[in-house]
Amino acid sequence: MPGRSPYDRRILGLALPALGALAAEPLYVLCDTAIVGHLGTPQLAALALAGALLATGFNVFNFLTYGTTAQVARYHGAGDERTAGELAAQALWLALAIGLALLLLTLALAAPAVALMGGEGRTGHLATTYLRISALGMPAVMLALAGQGYLRGIQNLRTPLVIVVVANVVNVGLELLFVYGFRWGVAGSAWGTVVAQLGMGAAFALLLLAAPARERRPRTALMLPLARIGGDIFVRSSALLLSFTVASAVLARIGAASLGAHQIAFQLFVFLALVLDAIAIAGQVMIGGMLGAGDADGAHAAARRMLGWCLVFGGALAAALLALSGVLPRVFTSDPAVIDQAHAVWPLFVLMQPAAAVVFGLDGILIGAGDTRFLKWAMVAAALVYVPIALLALALGWGIVGVWCGLLALVGVRLATGYARFAGRRWAITGIPART
Repeated sequence: MPGRSPYDRRILGLALPALGALAAEPLYVLCDTAIVGHLGTPQLAALALAGALLATGFNVFNFLTYGTTAQVARYHGAGDERTAGELAAQALWLALAIGLALLLLTLALAAPAVALMGGEGRTGHLATTYLRISALGMPAVMLALAGQGYLRGIQNLRTPLVIVVVANVVNVGLELLFVYGFRWGVAGSAWGTVVAQLGMGAAFALLLLAAPARERRPRTALMLPLARIGGDIFVRSSALLLSFTVASAVLARIGAASLGAHQIAFQLFVFLALVLDAIAIAGQVMIGGMLGAGDADGAHAAARRMLGWCLVFGGALAAALLALSGVLPRVFTSDPAVIDQAHAVWPLFVLMQPAAAVVFGLDGILIGAGDTRFLKWAMVAAALVYVPIALLALALGWGIVGVWCGLLALVGVRLATGYARFAGRRWAITGIPART
């Protein structure tokens, strides 16, 4: 991507605050882990179980953010701020409905879910307690997802960053007070998180209600496009989550060393994805706005520049991982068997980075264009390619290398299908509303 582009400043201006908000979540998890970890091993194990269940739920419902961004950006680009504001209200009602449903389901199913995850004894009891208290914050978390989607759509990414950072700082302070000051233990950690989430949700709810709108009552005509895009992204996210769950399940049957090496590579992949997802968010915002304004050629040119940035960052990450191949695995483990398995899979992990970077960028562009139905079926197709390879790796003794070859194939299918869609420009439909 030689030279400068008129889109560079805008891409980075959107991506950097998005990166800050995205980075706040893993930093919060690290602080939470450090606070609870000093209570003892059962408490830390309980947090791991409850955290895994909560993260799965929140990640599956991130369509509240993506769907709202895509729709609002389209109307904002067309200069129709009132309809964009009405969408903010519809996102609020949808978020509340989902959040209350999750609250009730979690209260009812916390104990069986923990047992299904293998939690038993004191660890299982603590995990169930944490889940049931955390359920009270779920409506607020859904409101925060919807609020971030609306603010991104109107190209205001600094306000979500401030709210998320303040909420996380408050959360850490409250956890220290509740866990160590009041000696509430794991329950104190959960209550600190809930109080911070309620404050964060209230802040985003006020911003959603402050958006200019003719009316804010629930309206099916406006809510259905949000639900349709949300359904597409829900299926897409679920198929991706299923693929990684299958990888863990297969490697657990192959051996502990392979599973440990997979965990190292996968967690690094998730962490590095933050940078790439920030560019994808810039893509959602810019592409939706430009198509709403009727500028299909500009949207295509900006999208090409974003993909160039993704390839550059992906290549840089690959080079860094290759250079650190002898160091990084040892940061996470001293077990020679795990290190050997990590070294075996490392070339595939490195090779995946540039391709995955472009896939993230393509996802952001197509979500911004409202082309989520295509993304749904493309992800399902990629999962159908991957799962048989993973099962064959178990049956034929291919080990962790076979599983990661399958994951590389999954990324390859997503890259091929996504780029073919992008090159065909069928996604570049201008005007409003976005396709339904």
